[in-house]
Amino acid sequence: MSDSRVGLTVTHRRYVPYSHAHYAGNLVDGAYALGLFGDVATEVCIRTDGDEGLFASYSDVQFKAPMKAGDVLEVVATVSRVGTRSRTIDFIARVVCRGRPDKSESAAEVLAEPIVAVTATGTVVVPPAA
Repeated sequence: MSDSRVGLTVTHRRYVPYSHAHYAGNLVDGAYALGLFGDVATEVCIRTDGDEGLFASYSDVQFKAPMKAGDVLEVVATVSRVGTRSRTIDFIARVVCRGRPDKSESAAEVLAEPIVAVTATGTVVVPPAA
């Protein structure tokens, strides 16, 4: 018996402001993506269970490419398993637009191919069903 919540996908997009640059080259720390994963997981929990839920753990996080100030990130969460109170969610953060300071201070472009920056698998928990 399959659960209709498995496969539910929620997508958020977020511009990364220059004020969030943490390292040389306008790099943003990896924790920035984890915060975005928490935001999209909250919407997943609201949609699946009518509650914001709580993030319990990550079982895997992979930092694959840099995220920079001036990027537009697309963050996708997909429910891969539904337990009694837990939900396993697969996350991916992609860079879909990138600033081009080499052209001008405000230049940016839409990337022809998004860059996978971070992937993760996490577990959220929700209250027992009423």
